[in-house]
Amino acid sequence: MLLLITNGNFLLAQKKIDSSYNNTYYQGRMDLFASLGGQKKAIVFLGNSITERGVWSELLPGEIIMNRGIGGDNTFGVLARLNDVIQYKPKKIFLLIGINDIGRGLPVDVISNNYRRIIEQVRTGSPKTKLFVQSVLPLNEKILKAEYLKGKRDSIIKLNTAIQAMAKEAKITYIDLHPVFEDAPEILKENLTIDGIHLKPSAYVVWVNYLKKKNFL
Repeated sequence: MLLLITNGNFLLAQKKIDSSYNNTYYQGRMDLFASLGGQKKAIVFLGNSITERGVWSELLPGEIIMNRGIGGDNTFGVLARLNDVIQYKPKKIFLLIGINDIGRGLPVDVISNNYRRIIEQVRTGSPKTKLFVQSVLPLNEKILKAEYLKGKRDSIIKLNTAIQAMAKEAKITYIDLHPVFEDAPEILKENLTIDGIHLKPSAYVVWVNYLKKKNFL
């Protein structure tokens, strides 16, 4: 596969790839993170709005938590800010990213390449950090209002397969969240979502309980 970089944009088979991420909201969150600073040996939840909306500190009382979710973020955005996370040498990183890449129609191979770079960057910059890569969640198209996300089932499956293979190759933990959040194959449980993609607050309790049950937390 031919992948070129020109003026900060990605070209694939002569087609421009939208790799943008640095919008006003992204900058606002980054300013907040800079103001807060960070703590050593924290548990970091890293991702997009699905991660950002979790009240992880309350869900995990007694733990040092850093919520590094940014609504609308993609794998390019995570790569750009990853050093700001790993400089604090986290104890654990729980990564969940990719649905916004898929929503833009980015090829799974491009997203997978970014995942590979994320894994390598964590291993190089903070080798003692335990990195957990979590499956991209299914959608519920029955109540999904975001048209740009409809018809993405096959891409989610393909990306999760690639993430799982990379995790196995890198000898890190892949967490399949689908048994927790699926109502039927590749359908997000309606009672756990507010809009077919984002989770209800109560869903985060289910999520954390599952991570504890599997001894990831």
